[in-house]
Amino acid sequence: MIRMARIDELPLLQDIERAAGESFRSVGMPEIAEDEPPSVDELARYQRAELAWVAVDAADRPVAYVLAEPVDGNLHVEQVTVHPEFGRRGIGRALLEHLAAYAAERRMPALTLTTFVQVPWNAPYYERCGFRPLEQTLLTPGLREIRRREASHGLDRWPRVCMIRPL
Repeated sequence: MIRMARIDELPLLQDIERAAGESFRSVGMPEIAEDEPPSVDELARYQRAELAWVAVDAADRPVAYVLAEPVDGNLHVEQVTVHPEFGRRGIGRALLEHLAAYAAERRMPALTLTTFVQVPWNAPYYERCGFRPLEQTLLTPGLREIRRREASHGLDRWPRVCMIRPL
């Protein structure tokens, strides 16, 4: 089941992010594995804006989450993370489909995201979920700003791409 994240669950989202981040070690990206998850305050900003959803287990405990925000008229997928113990069960795809339905209800024309090109569970995965690379010349001002922030955090050490999924 997917539902809105509750404020008391935000530390659990950090735990999910830390656990999922460990998989980056296997692709030679230990810096990503060691990166701290978003702060509770940052997560709370999404939660208060009703732009933070969780997928929960049978006990109603979050096992995955997604954060989104409107960017230049589209819904931007800021983060989608599944705890590794619950991986490969379609939970990430279900969260993306939930966002697609949310955006379509609000007449947003597309989902966007930024991701690593060569990480199997990043760009190749999102392509299987209907996203396609967005040419640099087609980046909106908001996406250019997101990419600038990512570069300033050192994420451009590895190839990155903006992607779009028309709705």
